[in-house]
Amino acid sequence: MISSAKPSIIRFAPLYQERVWGGRNLESLFGRKLPKRDTLYGESWEICDRPEAQSVVIGGEFSGWSLHDLWQKAREEIFGAHYKNHAAERFPLLIKILDAQENLSVQVHPDDETAALVDGEAKSEAWFVTHAKPQAKLYVGLHAGTTREVFLKSIEDGTVMNHVNACEVDAGDCFDIPGGTLHAIGAGLVIFEIQQNSDTTYRVFDWNRLGLDGKSRPLHIEQSMKVLDFESAPSIANRRKNDGLLGNKHFQLELIKLKRSEKHELSKVSKFLIGAVVSGEIIICGEVFNRGDFFLIPAGLMESASIVIVATSGDASLLRISL
Repeated sequence: MISSAKPSIIRFAPLYQERVWGGRNLESLFGRKLPKRDTLYGESWEICDRPEAQSVVIGGEFSGWSLHDLWQKAREEIFGAHYKNHAAERFPLLIKILDAQENLSVQVHPDDETAALVDGEAKSEAWFVTHAKPQAKLYVGLHAGTTREVFLKSIEDGTVMNHVNACEVDAGDCFDIPGGTLHAIGAGLVIFEIQQNSDTTYRVFDWNRLGLDGKSRPLHIEQSMKVLDFESAPSIANRRKNDGLLGNKHFQLELIKLKRSEKHELSKVSKFLIGAVVSGEIIICGEVFNRGDFFLIPAGLMESASIVIVATSGDASLLRISL
């Protein structure tokens, strides 16, 4: 135990990433102050424990601590006794906001079984759509019956997208994207992404565009073919539409919807909780959180107090994220 003081909600400083497909929605939609003017930002890493990038606590008892410090030095207090002997050296999740103003590359990540084949990190993820322009699309999974041979030929002749499922999406849609699933985020979408702690991505197709350095970004055909799952049913079926729940073996998501002045009491548990405000404004433990705010409620607070979420301005919604 680090301190006998009553634990408080933890906020982290976001880490902004320039991307050729990005925009300025982090500024216009969420009121963020971005590092540079007239620069395209495609990602904000909100909860991150990577060797090359660390979330750092803003304010409170742990101000200045990195997420890695919390996981290594205060795990039981912050995350709960349940995770005291967790095998992961780093916090197991990576949580982002994505601002896709152009199509992202068509890509695939390894799953837990194939990661070793490419000396990479497994990455299963989920997408929660917060904003969608009319007719914006997601691309998820191959058409049923697409074989390895057919797909390889499509890479050679530039017809990859003829074999990828596409669907128009709306705000509130949620997708489960297991490792091994070919996928791409289409232009005009803002997404909360919850994923395994991994930065392993293999590009199959990049829409014939140039990167920020003016050169074509490399493709990773050999690695992609080792990890791409040709056997699973089309993954577009993994869509959830406003039903509030999505879970897999890596994380669970729950959407809490509140009308103005409505209250929601969280159950007392001995585990941490990550919250992401999708819309509106809420108050928790006397602190105000607005659209686009992310925070961590420590296990010590979750088990010691009845925590009530209150919507203060119109309808509000909160994405609840847990291991």
